[in-house]
Amino acid sequence: MLEDQLRRDEGERLSAYQDHLGFWTIGIGRLIDSRRGGGISTDESTMLLHNDIARIRVELLQRLPWFVHLDSVRQGVLMNMTFQLGINGLMAFQDTLGKVQTGDYAVAADKMLQSKWATQTPERAKRLSIQMRDGVWQ
Repeated sequence: MLEDQLRRDEGERLSAYQDHLGFWTIGIGRLIDSRRGGGISTDESTMLLHNDIARIRVELLQRLPWFVHLDSVRQGVLMNMTFQLGINGLMAFQDTLGKVQTGDYAVAADKMLQSKWATQTPERAKRLSIQMRDGVWQ
């Protein structure tokens, strides 16, 4: 009953919005605006991250069926990139993905570093290219 009342009275929005007082809110009236003490807990942040990782894995398996045959370290590279760029952003790395698929990890790593993405987030790109090349978590 309470849940039904709150859904009716608060409504439900699946992206952040400003309530009638201008404070950031999400979901069913969940205050996330730090100006009013809002936010999420560490446990909630972890839950969201785990959900995102699971969703990204499914997206990669659907779009790149060969992804399942990669070792977990190189899967991690593609998942990290997808987390940042979205699946369509990752799919723009056609040459890189082709090299990953054939196991030419050194060339794939070089291609990662030759991208616009690498100029925008150089430290992340460098770490992930090393991880792709060497097969060792960075």
